[in-house]
Amino acid sequence: METRRTDPTSPTTTETEVIEMKAITHERYGGPEVLHLEEVERPKPKPDEVLIRVVATTVNRSDCGFRSAEPFIARYFTGLLRPKCRILGSELAGVVEEVGDDVTEFAVGDRVFGVNSGRFGAHAEYMCMRASSPLATMPEGTTFDEAASLCDGAIIALTALRHSNLKAGQPILVYGASGSIGTAAIQLAKHYGAHVTAVCGTPNVGLARSLGADEVVDYLNEDFTKNGEVYDVIFDAVGKHSFRRCRRSLARGGTFVETDLGFIWHVPLLALATRFIGSKRVTLPVPKYTKPDVLLIKQLIETGEYRAVIDRRYPLDDLVDATKYVETGQKVGNVVITVGEA
Repeated sequence: METRRTDPTSPTTTETEVIEMKAITHERYGGPEVLHLEEVERPKPKPDEVLIRVVATTVNRSDCGFRSAEPFIARYFTGLLRPKCRILGSELAGVVEEVGDDVTEFAVGDRVFGVNSGRFGAHAEYMCMRASSPLATMPEGTTFDEAASLCDGAIIALTALRHSNLKAGQPILVYGASGSIGTAAIQLAKHYGAHVTAVCGTPNVGLARSLGADEVVDYLNEDFTKNGEVYDVIFDAVGKHSFRRCRRSLARGGTFVETDLGFIWHVPLLALATRFIGSKRVTLPVPKYTKPDVLLIKQLIETGEYRAVIDRRYPLDDLVDATKYVETGQKVGNVVITVGEA
């Protein structure tokens, strides 16, 4: 939707035209109810940027964390008293509407996907991104909904697997295997040639197997920490486990990978201590979102080694309801927000 208005204070005889767009904004921290739909001015691309008409985006844990500013230390990044980023949304798929003067990689009409972590802006009809940012043309045969849900979970999982030094043939256990990060971790660990055990609830056992898991543990019926199996890597994809509880399931020289500082506050201390004490390591890798990783995901999609997992779709107007659902902790894969027409 595009709304145009004129600036009556313009000193010229020609009225200044301002183009508006729909966006979900927030002015203060809090629950999903602080989000609201409004008309805002459409951004204009700088010389090194592209303007993207957003077709689809997602709600992920980064959006929820920046909106709530929890834990409080997160305000160091998000703004002490009020949000720095009024418009959230990091993942996107859309169409290039305009290119800056210095941009050569993209052209008007290109179908693109990527992630704008830290800068956000995708919960709107239009957004700008640097051409050098984690942005690429969409994989062949992929829908906008699918493309929008590809990057965040996959790049977090990629970072974690790299920090664990996972090698072909090694056994890895993925705890929380049905979420955005977990479904990505199963597929990427198989790409690296690992033997994957997925841990999830009964309704998602079939999904985990379809993504390539060699074994699946239903946590509603079995505790993997008590079955006598050991793994070179234990990957907690949802921040709900602990090194202490599962260290006996970790092989000597193995790595426990945590992904969520917000819930497991003591992990940084463990990561530091286990560098010098004991034979088992704890790591909390911080993802770095790069264009090469987006291009790797695109390649894996096109070779059939990776696929998007989508739980639910909501229109932009219902983003508050989508956020509430994400925060139940029950989503499977990704929650997509449809913004505009393809």
